Amino acid sequence: MADPDPAPSVFDGIQPDELADFQAWRERVNGTNISDKTLLATDYLNHFNEIVMLIEMVPDMPDMLEECRIWQPKSYQEHFRDSGFSDKELAIEAYGHVPAKFKRPFEDTIAQAHQVIGHTLSRISADIDEGAEDKLRADCRTSVAMIHRIIQIANGIIHGTAHVMEQGEIDLYLSAG
Repeated sequence: MADPDPAPSVFDGIQPDELADFQAWRERVNGTNISDKTLLATDYLNHFNEIVMLIEMVPDMPDMLEECRIWQPKSYQEHFRDSGFSDKELAIEAYGHVPAKFKRPFEDTIAQAHQVIGHTLSRISADIDEGAEDKLRADCRTSVAMIHRIIQIANGIIHGTAHVMEQGEIDLYLSAG
């Protein structure tokens, strides 16, 4: 629900030319599963939870790597087009009205998730090819932890914080073993 007098921080950083549109859209999404603080919906994160679940299975069932490879990144709009989310059309339309204050960090965070997932799949594929079971288990555990962190950051952005993970942290993960 939209607060009648939202905290000033919700509007801080929103460009003047976005403000009236944002306020109108906050009213449109009121009462739905779309955040009235950002116009984003957490349902999109289910797409990433799917791949996390699959990666977690790989150490015990290496053939699940094929299922992991079938998973493909989807944009926010693609996810909702393909989903059973009750307000999917509204979520798709609202995305075009998300203020840059939220959209930029959200899209940067999603790009980081895609980068980490791609790297993870390459890494665990090599582990399986080498028969390195202990390394596979460790790489899956480390990767899942990193993806969970990214999902948490995306969730925070959806709920109104604009914090992102530092690219240096992602780069360190990608360069590790």
